[in-house]
Amino acid sequence: MDQPHNATPPPPPEPRNHFGSLPSPPPPGPWQRPDSLRWQPAQPPPEPWHTPGTPAGGMGAGIPGWLEERLFDQRIVMVRGPLTGQAATGIAAALLTLDAAGPEPVQLHVASGGGDLNAAHAVIDVIDAMAAPVHAVVTSEAGGAVLAVLAAAERRSAYRHARFKLAEPRAAGVTGTADEVAAAAGQHLRELEELVLRLVETTGRTRSRVEDDLSTGRILSAEEAREYGLIDDVIVGKG
Repeated sequence: MDQPHNATPPPPPEPRNHFGSLPSPPPPGPWQRPDSLRWQPAQPPPEPWHTPGTPAGGMGAGIPGWLEERLFDQRIVMVRGPLTGQAATGIAAALLTLDAAGPEPVQLHVASGGGDLNAAHAVIDVIDAMAAPVHAVVTSEAGGAVLAVLAAAERRSAYRHARFKLAEPRAAGVTGTADEVAAAAGQHLRELEELVLRLVETTGRTRSRVEDDLSTGRILSAEEAREYGLIDDVIVGKG
């Protein structure tokens, strides 16, 4: 007998696999949107690559630990990137270790445009106390407080495309009571005074000249730095 036109058609047959049985139900679990629509919590940034067995955040910022160790074996210590308190701690520890290991010169490779004055003086105190001589080599740049570290070395040289910036280091932001701020400002002025005196002693320039150059942020080429007295010689290629 003919079915009425408004009758509901029978449901389609359930799909079966090629064995004739119904497919297995999906494994239980929460329903998930497509990856492009699903909310995902923010992930922390990956840890910087680091060689096992070597301290993170060492003397040469951004240098793999294995390379840092190879340089250390050759009595080379890196001053790279901003000179912070943490960096100064690593540099000082490396210098003290090499000084205890033998009297041969230690090479201080400098590629830093500046940093904290207090951190610079922490490195300078170690250099002044070392029995082994320190020979500094500016590989790319030296400026600000790092110039005092350079001046503390017994011998100083630079590659011919290195640049130097005589710039007055700024005091770090200090908060607290008026007395605390005043004390911090006084400490910064004393450290700045030591920087000026160190540069005057090393370069032979007058104090007023050094102070003026620090105030104006004078930039020197390697050859100009040699004439100024910041370095002893310029390293040139064999050609």
